Amino acid sequence: MKEKELSKIISKLMLEKKALDVKIIKVDKLTTLTDYFINCSSESDPQTRAIKNHIQDTLSSKHKIKPIHIEGFENLQWILMDYATIVINIFNKESREFYDIERLWADAEIQIIK
Repeated sequence: MKEKELSKIISKLMLEKKALDVKIIKVDKLTTLTDYFINCSSESDPQTRAIKNHIQDTLSSKHKIKPIHIEGFENLQWILMDYATIVINIFNKESREFYDIERLWADAEIQIIK
């Protein structure tokens, strides 16, 4: 499965759990870290947990894709899910504003998902 198609699936999974401010950031021409960042915000710890679990469970069961690494599940302020060519960031609102990841990748192609 191509990264572009997978990024759209992931953003749809985020929206299914009512994630806010979903953005796909294409960085493949700017860095070797990853090809895409997919960022979203949540309004509560239970919502953050639900978004993470929905993405992980669906990608694993339906697409046979497992993350290389997951960070931040302990405190739920910022969960990072590393799928190598796609990195998923699930923020609470305060952390999203504080870290302002989109500003760091302002030269990238950024797609707002609604």
